[in-house]
Amino acid sequence: MEATARAHTNIALIKYWGKRDEKLFLPMNSSLSITLDRFYTTTKVAFDSALKADVFFLNGKPAVDAETTKISRFMDKIRAFAGEKRYAYIESQNEVPIAAGLASSASGMAALAAAAVKALGIEVDGRTLSILARQGSGSACRSIYGGFVEWQKGEKADGSDSHAVPLLSEDDWDLSILSCLVESKQKKISSREGMKRTVSTSPFYKAWLETVETDLAAAKSAIAARDFTMLGRVLEANALKMHATTISADPPFLYWQSATLDVMQGVALLRERGIEAYFTIDAGPNVKVLCERKDEETVYNALSAIPSVREVLVCHPGPGIQYGPFPT
Repeated sequence: MEATARAHTNIALIKYWGKRDEKLFLPMNSSLSITLDRFYTTTKVAFDSALKADVFFLNGKPAVDAETTKISRFMDKIRAFAGEKRYAYIESQNEVPIAAGLASSASGMAALAAAAVKALGIEVDGRTLSILARQGSGSACRSIYGGFVEWQKGEKADGSDSHAVPLLSEDDWDLSILSCLVESKQKKISSREGMKRTVSTSPFYKAWLETVETDLAAAKSAIAARDFTMLGRVLEANALKMHATTISADPPFLYWQSATLDVMQGVALLRERGIEAYFTIDAGPNVKVLCERKDEETVYNALSAIPSVREVLVCHPGPGIQYGPFPT
């Protein structure tokens, strides 16, 4: 009654920003992401009738109470789905840099959902696994699949039609994603709080909802046609619109820091030199830059030369859920 699964983190190219249901992690809008090869979570789940509660180890150490509580609540949803009563021993290893702006909750919850269901001997399709993972972390539903992935928001109140679907596998378009870790302070507003504040107070949020589906359609067309210029323009504009909702919230807040602007300006300078590169920014100061593989070295060198950039991590499209055992 045990299994091991690995899930990779993802970054949103068309942003998920705002929930219509906080408990079920149902989004206000559909989104689109790319799964990354370099960063992932590996999780082992073993159900044991002798346990009186779930036991959670993170990166080789007993997790703090808050983390264990969060994981146990999600496991309760897995148990309800499977008709299972036993608690589980859970070991999770994160290969995601701390404060890199790469949400380890996405890979973590996706890996946990996959390992738990596998340990119970239940065969599920990707759609069902995506729905389960979403209930632990919204963006986890996208980490079920590799490459380019769409999270369809759905319309039903129970969330049964809110799940991810694969658009293009990790081997079908050879792009590079460079994550720029900048000199920054800890952000004061979490993404969850930021979403709530912008949905309820930003006068720009209505415009966000009115345009995001158009952005999504354009991004999907670009992916289908392998049109990097179209994809880059829409993902950059979409990110800027998302951040416009935070600036216009009440009270306003901004995830960018001075180093964020340095990278944005560096990307603009690359384009002036004829090197196609486009940025996207999530709910934090770090910047992700997309380019074609042929330009990877040039873009890497330019970004690394920016004084306020601490490190540039190079990624490529990565795989969906994998099952162990894995080599050590």
